[in-house]
Amino acid sequence: MTDRKTELARNLARVEERISSACAAAGRARDEVTLIVVTKTYPASDVRLLADLGVRHVAENRDQDAAPKAAACADLPLTWHFVGQLQTNKVRSVAGYAHVVQSVDRPKLVTALSAAAEGAGRELGCLVQIALDAESGERGTRGGAAPEQLAELADLVAGAPGLRIDGLMTVAPLAGPYAGREQAAFERLVELSSRLRADHPTATMVSAGMSADLEQAVAAGATHVRVGTAVLGARPRLG
Repeated sequence: MTDRKTELARNLARVEERISSACAAAGRARDEVTLIVVTKTYPASDVRLLADLGVRHVAENRDQDAAPKAAACADLPLTWHFVGQLQTNKVRSVAGYAHVVQSVDRPKLVTALSAAAEGAGRELGCLVQIALDAESGERGTRGGAAPEQLAELADLVAGAPGLRIDGLMTVAPLAGPYAGREQAAFERLVELSSRLRADHPTATMVSAGMSADLEQAVAAGATHVRVGTAVLGARPRLG
């Protein structure tokens, strides 16, 4: 085993222990939580090592990094998640490799994703990104729609050709009433998920929590956690 593969295996084991412990503390089964490894800025060689170690879900936040990486790893049994703020001029590229777009936060993006998915002959899973620091009708500082926009966006996704409404995503806010209150923020997301499922019963994904706050996300009821640094470590990044 290479030094890098050994390092990744060790880090994955630590993250697995954290998730397992958080599930036990919350009275949840371990298989209720899916680990998504955020591989942004790291090379395709790391993605291959992670796949060898059993990782099946990976995430990227910039198309210019993700597109060539996904192409280089197209032979691997991976589900690719796009988690970054997405400009409409990047949608056609993203629709070519992503299986799930977690950052849907405005009607114009839904329209563009639908056209791109149809053009590529693919179905894209979509999560509505909720910004808990956003004023009504505004977007959050890290992307995302205000909670009041959830129903409209979910209905648009559900009715759009080539798209599927899979659930919700959030990033713990740095400002506003939930700043520094990660678990409360994630609990709010789970409340919104319950409302969403009343109209869209199959939209069960709740994507929340990263390296620093995955325990709080699991405690709140997240179904997916997005972990980068805790798995890949802090080493020289790609430019």
